Amino acid sequence: MPEARAKVLVIACGALAREIVELTRANGWSALAVKCLPPELHNRPERIPAAVEAQILEHRARYREIFVAYGDCGTGGRLDALLRAHGVERLPGAHCYEAFASAGVFAELSAAEPGTFYLTDFLLRHFERLVRRGLGLDRHPELASEYFRHYRRLTYLAQREQPEACDRARAIAESLGLEFHYHFTGYGELGRTLAVLHDRRLAPRQAWPL
Repeated sequence: MPEARAKVLVIACGALAREIVELTRANGWSALAVKCLPPELHNRPERIPAAVEAQILEHRARYREIFVAYGDCGTGGRLDALLRAHGVERLPGAHCYEAFASAGVFAELSAAEPGTFYLTDFLLRHFERLVRRGLGLDRHPELASEYFRHYRRLTYLAQREQPEACDRARAIAESLGLEFHYHFTGYGELGRTLAVLHDRRLAPRQAWPL
């Protein structure tokens, strides 16, 4: 089997790129190759299935297996329908918040306060670009009260324990007038799923539970 065919291709959301690279390097997961799509696709989730399918069709012949590191991510089930047609699995959960926190924990957080705005390490790093400038709050800060009027809490779902990052998240919550909560998730289902993908690369090809 050629080297590329021995690998698993992970087609990933760009919002998970840094975490996936950190995990693969730290664990020496040389059997995983990663192709990231632009995180801006989340602004137009109806475009995610077509973008993922283009990558599947382009790379399928070169890899033993393909895995998609996306949740449903607002596609309304269209991504799952596409992946079933191609026989490709994806990351468990509706979105990265659930994948990091786990379905049970995220359900508890949501039930405790439905009006919660969530931050991950990625969103915290890019908050100014994706939220303040993306929503025009840098030019019209008065719009924040309209955008966030249904929110009561900001919860920072942290993948790494970084005091300075927690301070930045707290400052963002205060600037938006939201109650601040911190929850350390680690890499959650993302880390566990990638570990399974790497470890099964030498086993006979079959359906595997993730």
